[in-house]
Amino acid sequence: MRAALTGALFVGLALSVPALANDDVIKNTSDPNNWASQSGNYALDRYSKLDQINTSNVGQLKVAWTFSTGVLRGHEGSPLVIGNTIFVHTPFPNTVYALDLDKDNEIIWKYEPKQDPSVIPIMCCDTVNRGVAYAEGKVFLYQADTTLVALDAKTGKELWKVVNGDVKRGETGTNAPIVIKDKVIVGISGAEFGVQGYVTAYSIADGKRAWRAYTIGPDDQILFDPEKTVSLGKPVGKDSSLKTWNGDQWKIGGGSSWGWYSWDPKLNLLYYGTANPSTWNPTQRAGADGKPIDQKWTLSIIARNPDTGVAAWAYQLTPFDEWDYDGINESILVDGLDVKGEKHDVLVHFDRNGFGYTIDRKNGLPLVAEKYDPAVNWSSGVDLDPKSARYGRPTVVAKYSTFQNGQDVNTTGVVPAALGTKDQQPAAYSPLTGLFYVPTNHVAMDYEPFKVSYTAGQPYVGATLSMYPP
Repeated sequence: MRAALTGALFVGLALSVPALANDDVIKNTSDPNNWASQSGNYALDRYSKLDQINTSNVGQLKVAWTFSTGVLRGHEGSPLVIGNTIFVHTPFPNTVYALDLDKDNEIIWKYEPKQDPSVIPIMCCDTVNRGVAYAEGKVFLYQADTTLVALDAKTGKELWKVVNGDVKRGETGTNAPIVIKDKVIVGISGAEFGVQGYVTAYSIADGKRAWRAYTIGPDDQILFDPEKTVSLGKPVGKDSSLKTWNGDQWKIGGGSSWGWYSWDPKLNLLYYGTANPSTWNPTQRAGADGKPIDQKWTLSIIARNPDTGVAAWAYQLTPFDEWDYDGINESILVDGLDVKGEKHDVLVHFDRNGFGYTIDRKNGLPLVAEKYDPAVNWSSGVDLDPKSARYGRPTVVAKYSTFQNGQDVNTTGVVPAALGTKDQQPAAYSPLTGLFYVPTNHVAMDYEPFKVSYTAGQPYVGATLSMYPP
């Protein structure tokens, strides 16, 4: 993987087509003195051009000041910096602070949502929030109870709010919003509660819903065009999702979208990953003949038009998931990457399943799929031969399967564990080195599936896991 990526050329996605983008987001993310989005820019490379801190003085860093949110739970996501203001968010109850960097970090305003604490038990994992978004003088907060709020960035006043999901069904909000053009887009959490995952776009002006695209279900819900939406270079065909589920299982089939979102303004495509199918017990999702079926489009990367929500392409990373390998990790966009002697505009995705993927982001074709921890053992590799009947699919090692001969089985020593070779903690890309910097986990697991029944708002997991160093 490293060899394939070294020497990559990075061309700022910025900013070739500003007319297509939200001009305010482009302006703010182009100024390195700001940190105007959770990942730094639409490419999600998390690279800063600031160079005051360098290899000669980094050892002299000292604490200048601290600020406590007062919330002792998991903090996931970055503060945003716009000019002389820093916006800080917290886990539940999702308080937002605006601090003045020119006045000894004086609190300018504080926004405290009123949320029912009954949402806490259905949040997985911990009561986290992955950050706020900023555009056109508004701060966008996506609360645990799925309320999306637009705040005046100068005063903290509520401008509008809308409820995106149903907590009673186990739906919660944890991901950071992304602003594209005139829309703010959010996902949904709750695959462990049998939700039918989706992403939704709202008007940044008034919160009016523009579109909603589900992960699984009929074509009119997942917004797939049978002839124009492709997977591995071929049209997906009618009801590409429904054909891979038993009966109505798709209605409680998971595929939530709680991770990170990137956008290519040249292609006008939004990229994101989808989570596990429900339940974690593969036997309950097998076909009537006792054989595996893919459960599309869980554990997939999907590219959509952010104006309409219609999918351009989809690529499933782990068909018929047997290990809870959510595909929600971020897709980092790099232009002009040399892969096997040809230049490609790509997305690079380090998946929880232990494989690092380099994918042509125009058509969704996988170019590289390699283990980035050599201890990964559930699969021997991904077939990248376009002429193969198994093109794009991982080859499962039977010893580490949790589904054998039509039955769920207790399996030991699986690498990676369900938290993945990389969990949601984002990677970064440096155009100076041509390298990706990836936070990883080196953890194995024992996996014991069991039968579980669905009840709305109750856990719908169906497996017991033990995790330990391999």
